[in-house]
Amino acid sequence: MSAQAPESPTAIERVFYPPSPEPWGRRALLSPLTALSWTYGAAVRLRGALYDLGMLRAERVEGLRVISVGNLNVGGTGKTPAVLHLAELLVREGRKVGILTRGYGRRSQEPLTFTGAESLPPVEDAGDEPLLLASRCPSVRIFVNADRVSSAWRARDDYGLDTVLLDDGFQHRRLARDENLVVVDEAVGLGNGHMLPRGPLREPASSLRRATLLWVRTSTPPGATASPIVSRAGEAPRAPFDARALGLPAEGEGIPRVRARYGPSAWVDPSGGLHPTEALSGQGVLALAGLGRPGGFLKTLRSLGVEVLDAALFPDHHRFTVDELRDVEARAAKLGAVKVVTTEKDAVRLPVGFSAWKVRLGVDVLEGESHLRRALGLSGASADL
Repeated sequence: MSAQAPESPTAIERVFYPPSPEPWGRRALLSPLTALSWTYGAAVRLRGALYDLGMLRAERVEGLRVISVGNLNVGGTGKTPAVLHLAELLVREGRKVGILTRGYGRRSQEPLTFTGAESLPPVEDAGDEPLLLASRCPSVRIFVNADRVSSAWRARDDYGLDTVLLDDGFQHRRLARDENLVVVDEAVGLGNGHMLPRGPLREPASSLRRATLLWVRTSTPPGATASPIVSRAGEAPRAPFDARALGLPAEGEGIPRVRARYGPSAWVDPSGGLHPTEALSGQGVLALAGLGRPGGFLKTLRSLGVEVLDAALFPDHHRFTVDELRDVEARAAKLGAVKVVTTEKDAVRLPVGFSAWKVRLGVDVLEGESHLRRALGLSGASADL
């Protein structure tokens, strides 16, 4: 990505989240991907129908409250900050909490369990998100295993936990859950409305009917009007997360929702020290990230007042090589960047000794706190849902 426009969207972002309705020529050019998305969609719908008809059954672990946190979009909706917020809230309320995760991108298939208060496994064995969750919530037990049904039984029987968060669990229907929380980013909604690989959706929009709570990530305060987004290729832009346009009940008529605003809460220096958000204001930096939607990270940096001189952007969960990081350091030195800055998730994959400052994100629940407490099984929930 060029130094002249480091905030520009990546090629995938331009396809998945077009800023305006796509012209006919572009849709024709992408028609092979559209055909593939129909094939993928047919397989997804068949699997969903088998569960809906009871031909495939979810296994319930009695005595364990299971709260799934997932999404329809692939990458970048803000699921991990939501999981962190829920875990911290449950711990404050005295719950014995675990997080069940697949550990995307890890090289080992061995089931792992650990807490942030213990010696952590290498990122190659655990994956980046489990290590981030453990470091931010040290009293929460992390279970890394593709078989999350097995993890749920271990959480109850071996560790006496009463509540688990099923990370990225909306599509994982083998484990029965008490709540299905689905994260939607208001800034992009469901993108172009297509399923993979033509669009960002892992399931059709109609699958949102399985949700028991919608967690809407917003960048606008209550009462403000957000910018329009595109609902489907060729259609006119619509208001962000227009429930009616998706065939869902309007707010108050069906699925409760929480509205949460994400924002930087601190800078974390290479030694782990916390600094106020204005600590790097006015300084030139090089941004380093391996994210599904890096545009949001770059916008966050601009909101902190730093000057992004260049950006080294890689695919989601990318494992940085020694040569790549040497190149990053050389680029930063050539441009006069004071620091290399990255996300907390990316920092987990950096080798010891690589100097980078991290942006820590916080979550502020603006609306729907009572719905959230009801979903978590906590006191103070609203009886009027």
